[in-house]
Amino acid sequence: MQPLDRTDRFRRTALQPEEALKLILERVSSLSTECVPLAEAWGRRLGEALVSPHPFPPFRRSGMDGYAVLASDLLQAAPDTPVTLAVVESVPSGVEPKLPVESGQATRIMTGGMVPEGADAVVMLEMTATETRDGQLFVQIGKSVKSGLNIADVGCEIKEGAMLLPPGHLIGSGESALLASCGYAQVSVIRRPRVAILSTGSELLEVDQPLAPAKIRNSNAPMLAAMVRECGAEPIMLGKVPDDANAAQTLVRQGLHDCDLLLTSGGVSVGDYDVMVDVLAAPDVELLFNKIAMRPGSPTTAAILNHKLIVALSGNPGACFVGFHLFVVPALKAMQLEAQPAMLSFQAYLGTEFPKINAYRRYIRARTELREGTVWVTPTGDDKSSLMTTIIGADCLIEIPPLKKSLEMGQMVTAWKL
Repeated sequence: MQPLDRTDRFRRTALQPEEALKLILERVSSLSTECVPLAEAWGRRLGEALVSPHPFPPFRRSGMDGYAVLASDLLQAAPDTPVTLAVVESVPSGVEPKLPVESGQATRIMTGGMVPEGADAVVMLEMTATETRDGQLFVQIGKSVKSGLNIADVGCEIKEGAMLLPPGHLIGSGESALLASCGYAQVSVIRRPRVAILSTGSELLEVDQPLAPAKIRNSNAPMLAAMVRECGAEPIMLGKVPDDANAAQTLVRQGLHDCDLLLTSGGVSVGDYDVMVDVLAAPDVELLFNKIAMRPGSPTTAAILNHKLIVALSGNPGACFVGFHLFVVPALKAMQLEAQPAMLSFQAYLGTEFPKINAYRRYIRARTELREGTVWVTPTGDDKSSLMTTIIGADCLIEIPPLKKSLEMGQMVTAWKL
């Protein structure tokens, strides 16, 4: 293929980050669903709305170990004049009572046990005393109680037909318990997005290769694969390609067959050997954007080929990390039906001075901490786009707007949660 004319590499219109993200999300569709066992649904997103097939609890349930009674029997109960009731039955959890409770009677019951008919309160065990007379067990209660005490009524937590969880909801530990209680042994979930990952650059070595002059190991591919997994997606490793536009073109087009989204790292700047610029200049490629008004990662590029999204990220690890979180994470969330795919921002105090003057918006890798009840964000180190060490421990990105003066420690800033 013919390389793009050098002057064309510099003819780029810079979009604001939110404009670029809007273009991506407009071209992303939710994926199909699949049915998986509940035990395998953790970390997946629901493919459909789920409603309760029955009320929960499905029976009147005791909240205490104690005695099921009629509250009306205890109206005159006092410590000096306890009321004595005949114990007609002992009901463990999981066993249906055989006898109703009538006036003058009580049933011994356990936490979670089914409250017998007639009883309208459960008195906790610690408030009672027992005695046996002529083989009959009696319980003495020295305090009056209100009707409904320590009893969970049928459907008090969930009504039959109530919405349990909406489509796109992330299934965590609490959701797993909820679905199990409602009998959802199989769950419809969005299938995992398949994300192809291709690294470009003749300087790249495999991780297990020894260092050689002018060479570096491919660190972006393992990082991208890990972040793809963190998003609930499945990485497909396409390997690496040298600075050869034809070879890159072939791998990109082959990789698109088996994925929902294709990521590349490197080759998107204005250098003579930045091959992704040429690949994405092909006539059948729809370019969404090729420059963003931000640092790091301004040459981040997005395009559509064969109805599939390609996001070409910077080869610098720090810029690759930032670009992935700003643009790829929301795309993967949208594919999995998340209602709010964009990153969430919050306000915090800047933990250190930031002396740089910015012509573009800047996103700084940072960590969050609480100090005496206030939220602070502190850069994890120098914000050079080539650094990997500042990725470690980063749980947010500090947004630094274009400024003509430095920011002082303690100033309020906007941060984006990773």
